Amino acid sequence: MADEEPYGRKLAQSEWIIDFEFRATGPDRGGGNLQLWYLKDGRPQVETPSIYTIGAFDGLALVIDMYGGKGGGIRGFMNDGSTDYKSHHAVDSLAFGHCDFSYRNLGRPSKVQVKQLADSFEVIVDGRRCFWSDKIKMPSGYFFGVSAASADTPDSFEIYKFVTSSAPGVTRELPKRESPPQQPPPAANPGGQTTDQGTQQASSNGQLTVQFTELQNRLSTLSQSLDNVFREVQSLSAKSDARHQDLTKRVSFNEQLNTMDQKVQSIENTLRDYSGQFSSIRGVLKDSHSTLNEGLTQQMTHIISTKSPRIGTFVVVIIVFQLLLAGIYVMYKRKRANGPKKYL
Repeated sequence: MADEEPYGRKLAQSEWIIDFEFRATGPDRGGGNLQLWYLKDGRPQVETPSIYTIGAFDGLALVIDMYGGKGGGIRGFMNDGSTDYKSHHAVDSLAFGHCDFSYRNLGRPSKVQVKQLADSFEVIVDGRRCFWSDKIKMPSGYFFGVSAASADTPDSFEIYKFVTSSAPGVTRELPKRESPPQQPPPAANPGGQTTDQGTQQASSNGQLTVQFTELQNRLSTLSQSLDNVFREVQSLSAKSDARHQDLTKRVSFNEQLNTMDQKVQSIENTLRDYSGQFSSIRGVLKDSHSTLNEGLTQQMTHIISTKSPRIGTFVVVIIVFQLLLAGIYVMYKRKRANGPKKYL
């Protein structure tokens, strides 16, 4: 799939898939960026490891950083060698695609997949589509590479996987090898015996082939074992994170229950204190009511008995009033009888 070059392996396929896994850790306000390159001239073209200082390059760059302040993102940049990124006044505006991508301090590797098919270019992060275009077709014969740049408070980037494979449905054309020159048939010696040089050569070639096949099988087995171990580590990490979150929720719930229990106990103690005060107030009110009832009854009885008018005095007043009326009537009769009489 690639040809050997002084600076790496040149991609020979026009349709390919990149599986890239990494993990980024750092402090809360850490920073830095990670670049995935696909360049025509390979490593010599990337003099500095940042998209902002590379200058004019020919190829593709995927940048993973904290641009925009939204918890992280991934952006795609393309150049045909005509734009100098180092001197450009707004490099961020040159991105042809982007999406939000929270990749820091996840406790697990993040997965990025880049697909170049015959009719589309697609970037997938953690199983979801980031951006896609049917107008991008990267040429073959370029080099892949990865670089990172740090900030004042740097992040730590760990690369777990970088695998290049052919797109489904693309046949892989193996390089042609020249067949070794055929050895002439062994000549018979005067004693009727042939030389065994050709037999030894064939046996040596067969042993090398067997050893190479065995080595390839071992490497394949080792790669599968490493993948299985990595999957187990991912599974354990996910289980650990889930258990940690569950324990955190339980601890928080228990703390809330303890707080509520303390508040209820405080309310009960307060009510007990007020209950004694209410009992004393009730006793004082009861005593005051009893005293008031007894005092009021005695006072009313005394007032009625001492302040009520006597019947004899009332009878005398009536008799005097009657005598007064009788005297006034007698005087009126006398005055009328002694007055002059009028005749018609």
